[in-house]
This record gives sequence, C-alpha cells and structure tokens, in this order.
Amino acid sequence: MNTGRQGSVPNTKLPNPTTWWQTGIIYEIYLRSFQDTTGNGIGDINGVRKRLDYLKWLGIDILWMTPPYKSPQVEFGYDTADYLAIDPVSGTLADFEALLMEAHQRDMRVVLDIAPNHTSDQHEWFQDSRSSRDSRHRDWYIWKDAGPDGGPPNNWVSAFGGGSAWELDPATGQYYYHAFLKEQPDLNWQNPEVAKAIFNCFRFWLDKGVDGFRIDVMWHLVKDTRFRDNPPNPNFDPKTEPSNNVLQEVYSADRPEVIDLVVRMRDVLKEYEGDRLMIGELYQSGARLVDFYGPDGRGAQLPHNQQLLLQPWDAPKIRDAAEKYLGSLPDDFWPNWVLSNHDKPRIATRSGSQAQARVAMMLLLTLRGTPTMYYGDELGMENAEILPDELRDPFEKLDPGKGQGRDPQRTPMQWNADSNAGFTTGKPWLPVADNSQQLNMETLKNDPASMLNFTKRLIELRRKQPALSMGDHRLVITDVQGPVIAYSREYESEKFLIALNLSSTPATFPLPTGCNQATVILSTLEQDTSPTHDKQVSLRGNEGLILKCD
Repeated sequence: MNTGRQGSVPNTKLPNPTTWWQTGIIYEIYLRSFQDTTGNGIGDINGVRKRLDYLKWLGIDILWMTPPYKSPQVEFGYDTADYLAIDPVSGTLADFEALLMEAHQRDMRVVLDIAPNHTSDQHEWFQDSRSSRDSRHRDWYIWKDAGPDGGPPNNWVSAFGGGSAWELDPATGQYYYHAFLKEQPDLNWQNPEVAKAIFNCFRFWLDKGVDGFRIDVMWHLVKDTRFRDNPPNPNFDPKTEPSNNVLQEVYSADRPEVIDLVVRMRDVLKEYEGDRLMIGELYQSGARLVDFYGPDGRGAQLPHNQQLLLQPWDAPKIRDAAEKYLGSLPDDFWPNWVLSNHDKPRIATRSGSQAQARVAMMLLLTLRGTPTMYYGDELGMENAEILPDELRDPFEKLDPGKGQGRDPQRTPMQWNADSNAGFTTGKPWLPVADNSQQLNMETLKNDPASMLNFTKRLIELRRKQPALSMGDHRLVITDVQGPVIAYSREYESEKFLIALNLSSTPATFPLPTGCNQATVILSTLEQDTSPTHDKQVSLRGNEGLILKCD
C-alpha cells in the first residue's frame, strides 16, 4: 500500500517577502529573436516595446533582455565593443529610454544583461591594449609570455571549441587570454582600473532607470594569479561532451576571490533606490551556489539556480535537485528557478511532449522562489531543426557534431500564422520553426485550452494565492515509483498541494497528513475528471494538479 507523509526537508523561510524581485516573474527576451520592426530579420528594442502589452496581458512583470550594446555581433552582443552605446542593429539609445519608460508605466521592470568578464576585440580598450606593451590599457587584459616550449602560457582551453584559450598577438609577441572566442578577450579584474571602469558603466544604465543586471558568466571573472595548469577531467567523454570539458576549471574560473568581487558589484547597485537586482549566470550547485549570495546576503540576490535545467526530465532527479537546493539555502536567502534559457534546449523538447511542457510550467510557477521563463515557453515552443548552412552559433561551428549548438532554442518568437510567424517582414536571422502555423501566439490566444492560456491562468493563480508565491514549501514523500513529484505550499490558513506526474502512466498516492480532502484548482489537462480527491490523489498520465487542502 502506498504511504504519504510530510517530508523532513526544512523550509527555507523568509517571512512575508514583498520585494518586486521575490514576488515577480522574470521573462528572458533573447533580443535578436523576439520581434523585428525594421525588416532586417533581427529582433530589436522597438520590437520589445511593440510587445509590452502582450507581456502585461500574460502577467510578466520583470523583463530580462540580452545585450543590446554596440557589438560586432560575433557572439550576438556578448562581445561588447562599447558598454555605453546601443548597437544600431538593436536600435538607438532613445529607443531604449522609451522602452524603459513604457515598461515602467506598465509596472514592469527591466533587467539588462551585461558581460563584464570580457569585451569584444573591437572595444577601444583592447585596441589600445594590443597596440603596445606600454599602452595605457595593456594591463586591462590578461597578457602573458609564451610558455617554456614556446607555445601558450598554460593549458587553459576555450569554452568554444576546446582549443587553447590563448591567442598569440604578433604585434607585441605575447598571448592574450580569452575564455570564449578569440574575439572576446578577458578583462583583467585584478587591475582596479578595470573595476572602476565597469562599475561606471553600471552607473550609466542605473542612472537611466534600469532595474538591475544579469551578470554573464559570473564565475569566470577572477583567475588564478599564478596561472597554473588546470587538471584533466576524469569524467570527460569525447564522444558526447564539448571539447572544453576535457579539463576541470580549477584555476581559470570559479576562484574563491570572485565572491568579494560580486559583493563589490552589488555595492554599486545599493547606491540606487528601488532595490536594484543582481542576477548571476551560474551553473554551480549546493554550497558553492549559495556562496554567490555573498556573506550576509551582500552578493547577488538571485544567483541563478539552473540545476533543474541540467537534469534529465526524470521525477526522482528533478525532485532531489529541487530539495537539495532548498535545503542548502540559509533562512534569509531567496530561491529562484530556471527551466530554459538561450544556451540550453527548450523545456518542451527536453520534457518530451507538449503535455509535459505544461507539467514543467506548473513546476516552475509553483515552486517557492522567483521563476525565470524563457520567451516562447508559454507557447510550448520547441527546439527547431536548423540546416547546416543556416547555423549561426559560433559554438557549433567550432565544436561540431555533438549537438551542443544553441541555434535550435533561439529561433524567432512565433507570433502568428503569417509569413515568418509575424517576427519579421524580411528574412529572419534564424529560420522560423516548421510548426509556427499551428503553434503561435495569436492562434493559441484564441484557444481557451491552449498552453498559452493555461500559462496565463497559472500566473493569475500564483498572484491571487500568496501561498503559491511566498508560502512555505514542504516535500510530500511518497513511495509511488518514479514519476510523481508532490509538495505543499502553505501561507497563513491556506494550504495547497501540487502533484506532478512526469510520465504517461496514471499514478495515485495518499493525501498527506493534515489534508483530508483536496479540491482541484487547476489541472494541466483540459479538465479534471475528479474535482475532489478524498484520501488519495489520482493523477492521469502527463497530468499536473494544484489542489486546495481542506
């Protein structure tokens, strides 16, 4: 006989969170792929402005937008040539100021993506740095003499392609370090002038009213000052993994000193009113992820918890990752969750079906903490097929054949059934997915049973019921084999039970202690055949339920 009981995992409780970034929902906009307004096939700032009313209708209140800065676009804005200028392909500074104003008028916040680990090799700082060993900006980047064998200074490898992360610059006879593309030289954060310059770039955008930053590759910012070789990765599989995983990033990234730098970054945000937000791009787990909150919470308010994004769509693995994360947080640190982003496969593809995409959305929006949605996930967008001659991602070009390319999850937003899904009147920079005729915003908005309207109802329920946004969280432990994740959310006298079936096989489990009868509030399927559950919960295949306990 199945048994169910309240889990012993402690609740990470922060009483009555009321800040906008705790109760809000973050929506990642991959700028190039959201909405084009010029006909050049590339999304732009005015495209975001055009769609603000849609995002408000959906219930989104925090926009995270990928880099709009001046850039050669080798890595699509993450190779910044000027942190203080908008790239013409994205629009103008006036366009951005208008976006900020119009978003704020709708009570929406704007968080800018910024990559302070590296610049473009076209940035004036690097152009001066490479001009002479005696140049003013020479020490703003990481320059080293050749190693004893006349080759690169050490064995560090690039995250793109897995070759040496050192590039010989013939003009001065030294190597410069690039953790990513050779067109993205790393800044030397050991130089106080670098920190001063980047912090002033932060202030430029904060002065304009930006509500915070997402810090790209936060764990890469500090390197070992002795430049020791990284050790080999004993678990590396060359058949399936990208070549950069051949070594462990012991000395080239995730150094202990990076936490002090994160605290200093946060100090800049504290100069401004409105509780400006710092999100850190991180893939660490456990205690190391918690470190990025900083001592006494003085670091990033939301070090991105991407552990669920890295798991296979398997109930025990998802459940264990979620509970370990919640159990690792001190009482005054706020959780956050990510299931998709521009670097990893979409959740509708990873979970295996549109039905499971709904289950995933219910998971994301009912776990305790701030959720981050990826554009198009509210539609159930899937990874698209990209032909070899249509590939744009430098990662795939440098390390082909291992399925690591990011283009399939970056295809244009599917707005309607018109040509190019309403994304552009020109040729899109990436092809529109084949299913856009059926799976698009306008079509789904008119279907009450669609994934889009389900997501909207889920968001409305989250806002209406404080238990689902700020309530206590507790795992419900059950011996149901494999497919079920169940947890309760409680706030004052209200108690909800969330039950998620991650398989196509029906499952049942007893109601937990203190829940004698449960009424269905929302099902991921079109309708629930049993609105009241007595003594036990019955889940159909691929079903998720939110139930109110009596």
